[in-house]
Amino acid sequence: MPRFYCPIPLAIGATLTLPETIAHHIHVLRMAPGDTVTVFNGEGGEYTAILHAVEKKRAAAEIKAFSPREAELPYSVTVAQALPEGSKIDWIIEKAVELGAGTFQPIAAQRCVVRLSAERVAKKLDHWRGIVAAAAEQSGRNRLMHVAEPVDFHHWVGQQNLHARIMLSPRAGQSLSDWARHHPPQAVALLIGPEGGFSEQEENAAVAQGVLPLSIGPRVLRTETAALAALAALNAVWGEI
Repeated sequence: MPRFYCPIPLAIGATLTLPETIAHHIHVLRMAPGDTVTVFNGEGGEYTAILHAVEKKRAAAEIKAFSPREAELPYSVTVAQALPEGSKIDWIIEKAVELGAGTFQPIAAQRCVVRLSAERVAKKLDHWRGIVAAAAEQSGRNRLMHVAEPVDFHHWVGQQNLHARIMLSPRAGQSLSDWARHHPPQAVALLIGPEGGFSEQEENAAVAQGVLPLSIGPRVLRTETAALAALAALNAVWGEI
């Protein structure tokens, strides 16, 4: 059944005029009045609705039922990703949603090639949040991964919270999977370096602020692979997969 993110109030019995982008998608799918769709607004659960008007740029549906179904991880994972080149970050965000991450935090690190102006940040945030919504529709999540504004590396590592913060490093002496086997499922933040990795100065600064360096194997992974491999490893060890 097609699923659509509708950032509007939803309630059983309500008749919705669906956003134009969704109406267009429904038209492309050649759906017709009487067909069933699932809609969700990111506040939890999902609704079953019946289409009763379908045009090229307009569609309406009546909500018939609510399901409290969720597909969230039983622990919170933040992906703190140093900004990579090109469209790699789009890929990382999409797959992080699929693997259950709750927050995505872009990081400006020393070796990042990408530098975002204030104007570009606003446009990028809109773009990234659109990717999150589409990935949630596809993956069956009814809550959206939060995408935070980019922050400087030293600002992020200097923050103090109760979450375990893990920096993936090929120089670490302990593996992520070994650490996870000896710790119960809990909120974690995964700090991922850019294409050239974090500098020695950055790694030392992170460790000094309580960030735990861990590895994910003897091979050096690309930045667009590392976070996803780490998420999958945690989910496997902690029983989500």
